[in-house]
Amino acid sequence: MSEWSFNDLNLILKIAELAGQKILKIYQKGSTQTSAKNDGTPLTEADIVSNEIIQTELKKNYKEIPILSEEGKEFENDKDIFWCVDPLDGTKEFIKKNGEFTVNIALIKNKEPILGVIHIPVFKESFMALKSYGAFHITTKKVKKLSKQHHNIKKFSTFAVSRSHCNTKTNNFIKAQQAKIVKAGSSLKLTLLAQGRADAYPRFGPTSLWDIAAGHIILKETGGEIYTISGVPLTYSSTKILNPEFIAVRNHNLKYKIE
Repeated sequence: MSEWSFNDLNLILKIAELAGQKILKIYQKGSTQTSAKNDGTPLTEADIVSNEIIQTELKKNYKEIPILSEEGKEFENDKDIFWCVDPLDGTKEFIKKNGEFTVNIALIKNKEPILGVIHIPVFKESFMALKSYGAFHITTKKVKKLSKQHHNIKKFSTFAVSRSHCNTKTNNFIKAQQAKIVKAGSSLKLTLLAQGRADAYPRFGPTSLWDIAAGHIILKETGGEIYTISGVPLTYSSTKILNPEFIAVRNHNLKYKIE
């Protein structure tokens, strides 16, 4: 039995929603001022404001647990347990005004995510999961427990791909599979798998821990998994920010290894 409960999960959801409300106010103002981070990726006022809210609330409620955030400082030493936060995942989608951006908060323990929340401010919906308790889809009308993907799938028929970051290697891989594609921004690609709306999400370009950690536990609790291209389940280290290339699958039996 986990020492983490639905009370914790609901609290993290409320923190993500609070950050989302502030993001939405900035989003609805119209013009978006941006600057470039050291890696060349865009940074907006919404990224900064959301990060401040999440950091404040996590420190207030879980002061002993360190926080690794895209807009914060990196850790010098590896941690057994830490929060992994992307205060605004999909900044490019935020700038494009297509609504496909999210707030991601995950708890990593012993190199795997055990709790995760993805909040989608524009759509006013969220996904959340707690290890061994299942995954849930929350809208303004209802809370739905997502079912596990038990049925056997022989091949990939539909791929989720990044709306803004799909590269040639990924495109060539998908063409070789002769599969359909559905495009989505930010961590929404992993929620498509968790809902059974896509079979796999290949990512052969750069991503960071905070991009996928929350979606990973949501996917795991619906029977899916994220594998490196060598066929090993993806794990998380607080001192290794960049993820290896991977393929996320909606059914863990669909493990795919690239030779």
